[in-house]
Amino acid sequence: MRITQTGLLTCDPSKASPGLTLFAPLEAHEAYLLNMAGDTVHEWALGEPVGGNVYLLENGNLLTAERSPEGPTGVNGKGGFIREYDWDGGVVSEYIDHAQHHDMRRLDNGNLLYIGWEEMDPDKATRVQGGIAGTEHNDGSILSDYLKEVTPKGDVVWEWHMQDMEIENYPLHLEVPRAEFAHMNSCFPLPNGDVLVSLRRNSMVAVIDRETKKFNWQMSDLTWGMQHDAQMLDNGNFLFFANGLSTATFPHSRVIELDPKPKEIVWQYKGSPPFSFFSPHISGAQRLANGNTLICEGVWGRFFEVTPEGEIVWEYISPHEFTYFNNDKLNWVFRCYRYTEDSRQINNRVSA
Repeated sequence: MRITQTGLLTCDPSKASPGLTLFAPLEAHEAYLLNMAGDTVHEWALGEPVGGNVYLLENGNLLTAERSPEGPTGVNGKGGFIREYDWDGGVVSEYIDHAQHHDMRRLDNGNLLYIGWEEMDPDKATRVQGGIAGTEHNDGSILSDYLKEVTPKGDVVWEWHMQDMEIENYPLHLEVPRAEFAHMNSCFPLPNGDVLVSLRRNSMVAVIDRETKKFNWQMSDLTWGMQHDAQMLDNGNFLFFANGLSTATFPHSRVIELDPKPKEIVWQYKGSPPFSFFSPHISGAQRLANGNTLICEGVWGRFFEVTPEGEIVWEYISPHEFTYFNNDKLNWVFRCYRYTEDSRQINNRVSA
């Protein structure tokens, strides 16, 4: 066990980007807001266990993906209940799709964009390449991903299905089960309406053209090791957490900033030594206003802020644990987010 201490480990006020850090432990019924000293200054009680992304909307309300007991089984990242809570914890809205998983985003038009699972058509499932032979679901089926945009009334106004793509062109990583094609774990709306997505089991990041429903940009790299949390920065570059699972050398994670035009890495963070920073799944990153990067090393419940040069200037480890099926105590966190005091999300309700 690598965790020997929880709570605040490091804070350099002269270099850290001040603000409030939001996180919601997986399997917990709470979300927490921390100040820079690592103190909980606000929290929300949730109706169901946290299953995926949790973040603040610009109106200060909390948007959550909470796990439903219904829907697909034998898969990770399950949500199903997408709920909006006000600052005091009252439920403002709820949307239910028991197949929803990992990520969801409130769009500028008020609609909701989210990821879901569906069973592949049997003839299409036979076309899936790669993965470990014989690891489909017990009935031989394979789940695939979809995206849906729904109005506040629940009407579907746009949708996209991974199984409608050229399946043979997107092989699974050789070392993953064939139960899913392709385990999408993030959906990031772009200003022009397209959607940037992370396809974990293909070690691939891609942009879905909203009109054609095809990829108009894509890149796959096995050294990313099945990444998470792909997003576009203000400068147009892409930022994501490269988990580094099944890499050729010692497994190690990186946070990568990629210029999408030449498809070149322009910045990255990795541990020293590299294997000292490793989360094989979940996790994410956020570029902060001062140029630093906030990183969630999810399987260790560790949040830390690094300068462009890689110096750690703030670090916190979550003390909140849950019991896994084999009685292990885990403090996993899907993602974390930093908000400034005067942001629309916080609106000076609490101090950093």
